[in-house]
Amino acid sequence: MTDVVSAFLLTFAGLFPIVNPLESVPFYLTLTRNLAIPERNKMAGRVAANGTALLLGSMLLGPWLLEIFGIQLPVVRIAGGLVILALGWKLLTQDEWSDHDATNVAHESHAPKNSFYPLTMPLTVGPGSMSVAIAIGSRKPPNGFHLATMALYAFGAVAGLLAIGLSIFLAYRFSTNIARVLGSTGIEVLVRLSSFILMCIGIEFIWNGYTTLIALHGN
Repeated sequence: MTDVVSAFLLTFAGLFPIVNPLESVPFYLTLTRNLAIPERNKMAGRVAANGTALLLGSMLLGPWLLEIFGIQLPVVRIAGGLVILALGWKLLTQDEWSDHDATNVAHESHAPKNSFYPLTMPLTVGPGSMSVAIAIGSRKPPNGFHLATMALYAFGAVAGLLAIGLSIFLAYRFSTNIARVLGSTGIEVLVRLSSFILMCIGIEFIWNGYTTLIALHGN
């Protein structure tokens, strides 16, 4: 049970500050302003499903695709940890930074034709989110690569991804209410608080990869 909770918390805490659907609420409202409310609500569900699938694919396939190209998983963990650490630092220190590529998206005059582009990618899930998912997928379970441990760890990680998908759905489904209650200041505070946790996760990933490399090549 500890492995499930650990994997869930790691996945959710690692991805939520980067995905952060609350930050995308204003852009989502702008892009879907020409949709009827029932259609906007359905679109929220489709975007959440697409985002979850994209992150799951990155988590499952990303580390092994890199290994196919000759990159060892501990190296992937270190690189992923550096990316996470850099993202967390940017979120914590810079005045304006986001993984969401919304530079031009808010100026679109039409309702989006599908739920994938630009609502899912790059507005909701960007390259930073996918990098974090790959790093999480490459992480070694704390109790080793036993079948039962791996199954529990995978269950917890998938549950964390589903929680991310649920947060995307709720943020977009109730985007009008959230924008009114939180405002830009509330969203900014949430980003800053969660960024420190993200930095800690990045350092843990780097240490995990480093100790594994030492164990493999130290003899």
